[in-house]
Amino acid sequence: MIDAHHPSLTSVYAADPARYDNMIYRRCGKSGVQLPILTLGLWHNFDGYKSFETDRAMIRYAFDHGITHFDIANNYGPPYGAAERVFGQIYEQDLKPYRDELFISTKAGYDMWPGPYGDYGSKKYLVASLNQSLKRMGLDYVDVFYHHRPDPETPLEETMGALDFLVRQGKALYVGISNYPTDLTKKAAEILRELGTPCLIHQPSYSILNRWTETDHLFDITAEYGMGTIAFAPLQHGLLSSRYLNGIPEGSRASLDRHLKKDLITDESIGYIRQLNSIAIERGQTLSQMALAWVLKDNRVTSALFGASNVEQIAENLRVMENLSFTAEELQEIDAVANPFMEFLKRHS
Repeated sequence: MIDAHHPSLTSVYAADPARYDNMIYRRCGKSGVQLPILTLGLWHNFDGYKSFETDRAMIRYAFDHGITHFDIANNYGPPYGAAERVFGQIYEQDLKPYRDELFISTKAGYDMWPGPYGDYGSKKYLVASLNQSLKRMGLDYVDVFYHHRPDPETPLEETMGALDFLVRQGKALYVGISNYPTDLTKKAAEILRELGTPCLIHQPSYSILNRWTETDHLFDITAEYGMGTIAFAPLQHGLLSSRYLNGIPEGSRASLDRHLKKDLITDESIGYIRQLNSIAIERGQTLSQMALAWVLKDNRVTSALFGASNVEQIAENLRVMENLSFTAEELQEIDAVANPFMEFLKRHS
């Protein structure tokens, strides 16, 4: 079914001429790249099972409003590869004329295919994975290729060397890392700098309820080595949204017990969510808007990565740009709720 908000999905797509008028762009570290402060992630809702036209409407709407960065990974779906295939179809139908206006990323590092060459960080895996990703998406190159997680057994020199190799092959313009702790981030950055392919970006988890990047001083290291950062899971898998204000709705991640455990939605946690929601309302925002604004308050965060299941969610998140600043009192109020909420999450992890 074609989304009611996009009755022209069957027609030839022409991007909104005003698409750059309102989006805010930040420089990615010390590079020449500027990225929108919001990045659309194609994880759960681009799996080939839901409505293709809904996926297409979301991509169109995002680009029409200045979101130029689309974040994918080789195994996003399910099934593995589905998100890249869906994006490739939408790219072929709608976005191909705009390739030079897009910043497309993909990743490899988690389980992708059977056998010893389909996981982690060997050169064999990374090169094969990007070749497959490019075919699925119908692209000649990606703008950034990430190693998705550290490999405890493969030498870091091999993994970073593979990223450098792929840039020199012309299959990626830039490289990045994700889920790397601070010490390995520094080592990876040093290796890549020596190879002549600087690490453009680090993609860590970061939210009001997940602050390891602060306690482990990750942002100090990314700034030192000229990297940008993209915060993933800024909405804490939906906890920092209005979705769980009244319990567990049908079809939510918690109801499926996928990426958000059911036992995290209790009277205690709902109480914390409602308190944070009240602070957001006082700011004239929804809870998800406040959560996005909170991670973006640090200018070392280049962009906040979010997922969506419909156009309305993208529209809601775009309104974060109306209020990106916090008073000291607001930050104190948020911390007063977040600190016991984080302790709750630790007890239930």
